[in-house]
Amino acid sequence: MTQTSNAVFHPVSAPDYLPKDKLELLQLQRLQEMVQRAYSHVKLHRSRMDERGVQPQDITSLDAIRALPFTYKDDLRDTYPFGMFASPMDEVVRVHASSGTTGKPTVVAYTEADVAVWAEVMVRTFASCGLHRGDIIQNAYGYGLFTGGLGAHYGAENLGATVIPI
Repeated sequence: MTQTSNAVFHPVSAPDYLPKDKLELLQLQRLQEMVQRAYSHVKLHRSRMDERGVQPQDITSLDAIRALPFTYKDDLRDTYPFGMFASPMDEVVRVHASSGTTGKPTVVAYTEADVAVWAEVMVRTFASCGLHRGDIIQNAYGYGLFTGGLGAHYGAENLGATVIPI
């Protein structure tokens, strides 16, 4: 996948202007979906939540996030290579990894939807900084296994800016 789409995203989205109560409801819905997905598909998350006596249906408010266990970078190494993936490999369109200089590499995966969200978030980030269609962005992030370069690149393109990768 070389680009998320040919469409140029509008740099403003509804969540940018939601009243606080509606934003918190949206955040709660997304938290509940994420916790359910992690619990259902990632063995480590399920076992840690079970150890704490927390079930996905217990997440009834944003404050309930305090009951959730942390994920540590070592968890990515300990479950190497794909143990933290919440999507099956046939839905994964991209895999990135660290160099592994401290031991095993840390591996992350992206679905097509993840890549689209990533690009849209970068459009919003760039737009919030005052960048527009027609601006020129020099992207100095790496384009290798590090994840930053491609997200910034797609976001800038989808904003309508010209990208100079270096």
